[in-house]
Amino acid sequence: MSESDRPLDDNGFLLAREPEEEARPDDRIDDERMDEENTLKKEYVESVEEALDEGDTARVYDLVEPLHPADIADLLELFEREERYQLAEAITDLMTSDVVAELNDYVREDMMEGLPPEAVAQIVDQLETDDAVQLIEDLDEADQRAILAEVELEDRIAIQSALSYPEETAGRLMSRDLVAVPEHLTVGDLIDYLRDGRELPDEFYEIFVVDEKHHPVGTCALSWVLRAPRAIALADVMKRDQTLIPVMLDQEEVGLMFQKYNLISAAVVDDDGRLVGQMTVDDVVHIISEEAGEDALLMSGAGEGDINEPIREAYSARVRWLVANLGTALVASLIIALFGAAIEQLVALAVLMPIVASIGGNAGTQTMAVTVRAIATNQLTRSNTRRILWREMRVAMLNGATIAVLIGAATAAIFTPLLGVVIALAMVINVAVAGLAGVLVPVAFERLDQDPAVASSVFVTMITDSMGFFAFLGLAVALGVV
Repeated sequence: MSESDRPLDDNGFLLAREPEEEARPDDRIDDERMDEENTLKKEYVESVEEALDEGDTARVYDLVEPLHPADIADLLELFEREERYQLAEAITDLMTSDVVAELNDYVREDMMEGLPPEAVAQIVDQLETDDAVQLIEDLDEADQRAILAEVELEDRIAIQSALSYPEETAGRLMSRDLVAVPEHLTVGDLIDYLRDGRELPDEFYEIFVVDEKHHPVGTCALSWVLRAPRAIALADVMKRDQTLIPVMLDQEEVGLMFQKYNLISAAVVDDDGRLVGQMTVDDVVHIISEEAGEDALLMSGAGEGDINEPIREAYSARVRWLVANLGTALVASLIIALFGAAIEQLVALAVLMPIVASIGGNAGTQTMAVTVRAIATNQLTRSNTRRILWREMRVAMLNGATIAVLIGAATAAIFTPLLGVVIALAMVINVAVAGLAGVLVPVAFERLDQDPAVASSVFVTMITDSMGFFAFLGLAVALGVV
């Protein structure tokens, strides 16, 4: 149907086209390639692997060509190192900058090291500044210099400037591709400038208005620009109240600012208040996901926990906390040794004491997880630490009393009433201590300017195990059970 044949609505505008069932270019849920969870099917991956083994590059290309760049990146990550290189060679022009930007950090670094500098430079030229920085920041300095030597001067300067900032700061992560205009323009002037289209980013959400010193003084959403009359000055329609991000701000704080103020984009300013870049919500989504996963892994002492991480790095990250755990476990063992004679007299003590330590450990882990999240989201600060501590202590006492009644009654029925009283009291004490440790250990890390998620569980477990054994065995001796 031609444009002239399409029907009009009541206002005289063309009605939207009816979707054609045969063409579904944006629907990536495909019976042959993707399952209902939008992940690549095992059968599809095996068919690509089979074509690679047979050296049938034409078939490999045909299989991969319909995939979205993000799905091609997923496919590359599913293969071993040598197979990745084979697949990349087979799909040639499908290995676009969009695919490279979606790759896992370790996979991307490995693949970039296997390409000549001029090939990497071609990819860098196609990327936004922040994605280009992410692409080369983990490479060796010699590789970085060789790649940057092949990049256009303007892009090289922008990338080198970004690399001068510390990792995981706004300066390293920001995009320098933005729209900034002087405040003396009218809406019509701005529209004409945008329609001219020269040196504009491919996508942008709002326009930053700056003064003569390039300080941001306001923002204009594109929707406002489209609705305002041409003759109105930008100064009369721009939003002067804006959230500015310091260039040295940590990425976690950037994510919290976007969440708190519901931002789509925000200006990044240097120490003198000049506009140097912007952070956009698509970058922040990655930051929030990365920080959440990082905190969960650090609490267990598992390092970065990436399945593509080299074995040596994974070993180094995990073994030091296992060694620390070995040392803390010896503390609990020494406490058991102090009561060796009592345990020999009553075997029931050996049967029951792991229960006290285990419940205490679980209670401590629960409280610690809540505390670490509260610190990470700025819900727990110096001003409300005491209130949160008192809250968690009350929760712990209620939990401890509930578990104490259950285990005390069962122990009294199976062994003796006195032993039931002992384990009930020990359970209340240990769960209360667990609540205390679950708050104070992460807070102590935070006060020492350390990540509160870093292996807090090792120390909380040591405290709950040691206190559990000491309280149970000590009470058994003190109350005359043995």
